[in-house]
Parts: sequence; C-alpha cells; structure tokens
Amino acid sequence: MKDDPRRRNVAAYPFRIELVPRFGDMDLNRHLNNVAIARFYEEARVRFHFSLHERPGLERFRVFIAHIAIDYLAEGNWPDPLEVGVGVVHVGGSSYRLGLGMFQCGACIGLCDSVLVHLGEGGSAPLPPLLRSALEGLRLRAE
Repeated sequence: MKDDPRRRNVAAYPFRIELVPRFGDMDLNRHLNNVAIARFYEEARVRFHFSLHERPGLERFRVFIAHIAIDYLAEGNWPDPLEVGVGVVHVGGSSYRLGLGMFQCGACIGLCDSVLVHLGEGGSAPLPPLLRSALEGLRLRAE
C-alpha cells in the first residue's frame, strides 16, 4: 500500500466521506487510537457499499470481509475532521479489493486494504455483471 503514490493523494479516490472524530476516540497520548481508526475505515467502507446498494439492480448483493490490513502513517488528532477515500484496487472472479486512504489537514495519515467476497446461497459466488461494472467504474484513479 505505502509504495503506491496514488494512495497518498485524496483526489485518486472516487468515493470520499468526511468523518468527525469524537473526544473518546483519543488515547492517553491525545492521538486518535488504533481502534478508532479501524472504525473510521469501517464507516467509510459501509457508506461506500450503501452507495452501491442505491443503484438499480444492486439493492440486495451481499459481501463478507475476508481480509483487512491497515498502515498507520502519521498520528491523527482530535478534533480535526478526517476525510476517508475509497477506491477499487482489484476486481477478481468472486472478490474485490478496496483501497482506502485517511487524510487529515491535507495529509495522508493512513492506508487500508479490504478484501471483500461476494456471497451467494452456499458461500462465495461469482460477482454479478452489474456489480462488476459498478466496481470497475470506481477504480482508484491514476496519479
């Protein structure tokens, strides 16, 4: 994640959301703690998927998280707002990988990768064509 310069540029992410840290998100050192950071990534990932569910034909697809990785690049501070960007990094047969970047005061303070698997009746299932098309249109942009 850290070696891809696009990942540190907020403009590379086609989906972005502003989130506001709470006082309780701080640790004893007055920085945003790692559990709070993970929750902010979760919120952005969920809102990204809700935006997909609003598209005709995609109202009911289901996914599960197979893997999450987080790189902490700098300290986050309260009460400055966060901007979290989400972009599709890879689309496979039954899964896809989202790249997320967290920004505060114009600086990239963290990166996250999430692998999501499409669920069918008996477990993982091929990505439906409409979902695949939507994901392709939300790829992380070139620098």
